[in-house]
Amino acid sequence: MGKVIAIANQKGGVGKTTTAMNLAASLAVLEYKTLVIDADPQANTTSGLGQDPKGIDTSIYECMVDGIDIESITISTEIEHLDLIPSHIDLVGAEVEMINLENREEKMKGVISKIRDKYDFVIIDCSPSLGLITINALTAADSVIIPVQCEYFALEGLGKLLNTIKIIQTRLNPNLEIEGILLTMYDVRLRLSNQVVDEVKMHFKNLVFETIIPRNVRLSESPSFGLPVIAFDADGKGALAYLNLANEIASKNGMEKVKK
Repeated sequence: MGKVIAIANQKGGVGKTTTAMNLAASLAVLEYKTLVIDADPQANTTSGLGQDPKGIDTSIYECMVDGIDIESITISTEIEHLDLIPSHIDLVGAEVEMINLENREEKMKGVISKIRDKYDFVIIDCSPSLGLITINALTAADSVIIPVQCEYFALEGLGKLLNTIKIIQTRLNPNLEIEGILLTMYDVRLRLSNQVVDEVKMHFKNLVFETIIPRNVRLSESPSFGLPVIAFDADGKGALAYLNLANEIASKNGMEKVKK
């Protein structure tokens, strides 16, 4: 049964979607059967993997609210071993429609349970909020990766997210773990970046991934071509960083096919 990992941070601009699509692609390149679920109404993971959100008729939204079969909307990407459940703007309305549903926090968990045994990893890209869709993702997940940018105000809002995770652990998903805190947008030339790294490691110690994602032009450019960075600039620093992260996660979870 595949491991379900949510990528969550209610703070925008921390590299959450970049991490979701590039971690998923890197796991796939390492030959792990991987599914990425775009649970963000902005649909950036969907477009970043080469799909036009305007052409998407059914998404994770219809699966949760209308009971559409998730396998029927699964899209194969250009990356071998990588599948996508797309998003579109209508996901914004899902929270309103779900308010009166029974067990509304567990709708995504029910949807994912139907296909998770077909994958080694299921990666969920959450929206930059702590709303009902994100709560659904955390309730469905085995663990959560929290991207934190190496910039001023890096730790702002992190306490609120960790408190939300504790509430979900207590009330909805006692098995939810923190997979790790991922430092992103690191610039080795900036004293501030190094200060943030030191501060986060001091506060969270072993929860922080060894891999640090650098600020990288090719990493920023690749979504505009509808490609993950490993298919856009395979030898670049951004691609290698996410490949290292994929290896680190696979190793941490005792997977056998770890490639160095």
